[in-house]
Amino acid sequence: MPWTQVCYQYDGSYSGFLSCVFDSYVNQEEPAEFRTPEDMCCSLYPLRTVETNVEHAKRVYRSFEKLGREGRELAVRAYLTCLPERELWLWRFLRLGYAQGRKIGQNLTDPVVDKVRKAVWHLEHEAHQYKGFTRFSDLSGVLAGEIEPKNRVLPLLCPHFCSRYPQENFVLHDRTHCEALFHRPGPNGWAILPVADFQLGPADGTELSWRRLWRSFYDTIAIEGRYNPKCRMTHMPKRYWAMMTEFQEDYGAALPEVHALPFASKQSIIPPTQT
Repeated sequence: MPWTQVCYQYDGSYSGFLSCVFDSYVNQEEPAEFRTPEDMCCSLYPLRTVETNVEHAKRVYRSFEKLGREGRELAVRAYLTCLPERELWLWRFLRLGYAQGRKIGQNLTDPVVDKVRKAVWHLEHEAHQYKGFTRFSDLSGVLAGEIEPKNRVLPLLCPHFCSRYPQENFVLHDRTHCEALFHRPGPNGWAILPVADFQLGPADGTELSWRRLWRSFYDTIAIEGRYNPKCRMTHMPKRYWAMMTEFQEDYGAALPEVHALPFASKQSIIPPTQT
């Protein structure tokens, strides 16, 4: 008996998506579309709203063990990508994975697996780039930085920067997805939270001096005879330049005004990345 095609509307969280996966199997429904409350378009399929159920989401997450280590990692990280219709591709991947088991991660000829693997590779590559291209400013004792990624890279950057600056208070703002990584010294002293507003004001004289020193160092070590802008853009694409100190004039920065959930809260719309 064929499954009924429907359009699922959920809250946009990873737990909400996993709740949709649970309901699809319970009700024998095949999602033809996924929508969030922000989507204004109408659907030609019957619309069904799925409430986020943490217990259902946990059951689906535990079922990823059937996919093996690589398949489980793809199932988690694919949700962080900027892949168009990522929920639909991820649902197809999960359904295929439940049928194939641990072989799913190595099934490179399947178009669904290939699509998901390429999207996850793009996510991981972008996160790797930001480990080197992220710049922080010292704003009254707090390190503050901003990035504009295509994918939701903060969960992948979190272990890197938290281990690199374990004794620092810092915040890393994702302009694209309106969320930020907050960190303070101590065990479990981090959180990734949605932010409604984040603004950088003027920096003090000390911070501006450090920026000028960094730009001077960057210019000084350059080798004029090996100047090759095309090669530089290959290794350092121009879309990263706007957030990098060495390509900017003096710009203002101050402690951000953040309207978010309480800092101590671990609530997050980001799926876990460690398996």
